[in-house]
Amino acid sequence: MADDPVTSPSIPTRRSFLKATSGSAAVAVLGQTVMAHAVEVAELSGAAVEPADRFEIAGAVPITLRINGEAHALRIDPRTTLLDCLRETVALTGTKKGCDHGQCGACTVHVNGRRVNSCLSLALLHDGREITTIEGLGTPDALHPMQAAFVSCDGYQCGYCTSGQIMSAVALLKEPCGPDDASVKELMSGNICRCGAYANIVSAVQQVRKNG
Repeated sequence: MADDPVTSPSIPTRRSFLKATSGSAAVAVLGQTVMAHAVEVAELSGAAVEPADRFEIAGAVPITLRINGEAHALRIDPRTTLLDCLRETVALTGTKKGCDHGQCGACTVHVNGRRVNSCLSLALLHDGREITTIEGLGTPDALHPMQAAFVSCDGYQCGYCTSGQIMSAVALLKEPCGPDDASVKELMSGNICRCGAYANIVSAVQQVRKNG
């Protein structure tokens, strides 16, 4: 005997399923947008924003990063890379995300005076260590000698790799390196310039080495 079409549960069609799920997704996105807007308005007006008003990160852990001489007490996902923490959490965007695989050097920063690819290192591992980014190297009114050399030698074109190039070049000054251009190229080989300004970059490094 056939099921009674009035009393039997209806079998959802593909069309009805998509309509239902898309509606739920739209409501969720709208709710997040409204909440984010409310937080932004509160911050701009100077009102205090309670932690409950923000999106909580599941499994977040406390960490203190010393960046450019300033301590930052944070709560982060333990899987967060140092690069993403610098850019997304601390809003220091001078450190660039290039390949995100440790192959281009655009994300180079200094940790306890040594250069590291921040995209390959978890922020959690650097609790309490001294981190220096391009923002902490010099200022527009008082450039680091390497920054000034990059300007005078035209060591950049599009500029995307420049912060990583400069951070590596500054670290090179304290590393064993022969006096010739070939030695500089070898120690700078981890930093890729897609515009091909390598000759000018080497000139900038050598200028600082000769003047130092």
